[in-house]
Amino acid sequence: MDREPKYRRVLLKLSGEALMGGRDFGLDIATVNRICDDVRAVHRMGVELCLVVGGGNIFRGISAAGSGFDRTTGDNMGMLATVINALAIQSIIEGGGIQSRVLSAIPMATICEPYIRRRAVRHLEKGRIVIFAAGTGNPFFTTDTAAALRAAEIDCDVLMKGTLVDGVYDADPRKVADAKRYDTLTYNDVLSKELGVIDAAAVALARDNKVPILVFSIQNPGAFADVVTGCGRSTIICEGS
Repeated sequence: MDREPKYRRVLLKLSGEALMGGRDFGLDIATVNRICDDVRAVHRMGVELCLVVGGGNIFRGISAAGSGFDRTTGDNMGMLATVINALAIQSIIEGGGIQSRVLSAIPMATICEPYIRRRAVRHLEKGRIVIFAAGTGNPFFTTDTAAALRAAEIDCDVLMKGTLVDGVYDADPRKVADAKRYDTLTYNDVLSKELGVIDAAAVALARDNKVPILVFSIQNPGAFADVVTGCGRSTIICEGS
């Protein structure tokens, strides 16, 4: 029996690292194909779906700032890396027969559309998957913050962050065997405990605009569809009672 989605409009945040698979850098095509299969499965449920993708698999602005680049230049290079990832995801999504659009916060009209809020909403209403690229278009802001901003701007029901682990823990479960996983957290819990699963500015922005954040593992095939229908392992970050 087909499952009903719990959310009407969803923003999925993907890190660049999630696209690497077992590689040390760049794109692992098998991994990107698997993630895009999951994205298409959720789209087929009738969910209006948009993505924000990072660029850390190609270039990290903060790391570059420590290697001699000034921070603004490093961040600009990192934003361009997200456009490369967005174009790759668009190509694979459309290879499965679903229309998508890349909207960039940095105008580059020859390869993608500029980000315009009303245009993004219209694409979603027409059943297209929208991929937001180039972060916020400004240095000193992470793609986590860009995801929270876009989720608030286009009235998403939830911001879902696909990570390498199945929720938020009090320590890295890949390094600490008895790390505790949280089922629910408040925005202030995440900030006060400095859990680090998502950028603090993004958490504050989501809190101020009442956008819940759901953290799950994008590594598990089908996990995205599970959390969209209210199942699966995840951590929900919201206002609390």
